[in-house]
Amino acid sequence: MAWALCVAWAASAALLAPPPPAESLATEAVWPARRLTLAWQHTIERVRWEEDYALPRTPDEPALLHATAARVRGSGAGMEPAPDARWQDGWYAWSPQHRWPALVLAHSAYAADHTLCLDGRCAPLSTWLPGDAPPTGGVVRLRACRASR
Repeated sequence: MAWALCVAWAASAALLAPPPPAESLATEAVWPARRLTLAWQHTIERVRWEEDYALPRTPDEPALLHATAARVRGSGAGMEPAPDARWQDGWYAWSPQHRWPALVLAHSAYAADHTLCLDGRCAPLSTWLPGDAPPTGGVVRLRACRASR
């Protein structure tokens, strides 16, 4: 079974259904992918931030998102580049090596939408949400899951 990105929406983080270890839930949108980029604009500093993640490659790997690269166009309140960041082509860039079971994002009407790229196909995060999710509000969870449907 191939790995995918499962995307869930809820009115609050407390209302997100706990996911099974690796299987998709009926309430999640399932998008086959091997890698993703998450990008957004900092609401105060108005600076773009991008993070790249790899999904598991083999069926026996744990269902974790592996952070492989991060970039920020500047620095400011709460968005300092990592100590090992280097200046490259107008970005501070570095290679985090964190693995996350899920990313939970605010989906606010008061901030620009995140951009989500799956294997190079980019669109506003709201276009990747499950069909019952409103265009703004609540929280969004991204996680690796098995594409079983």
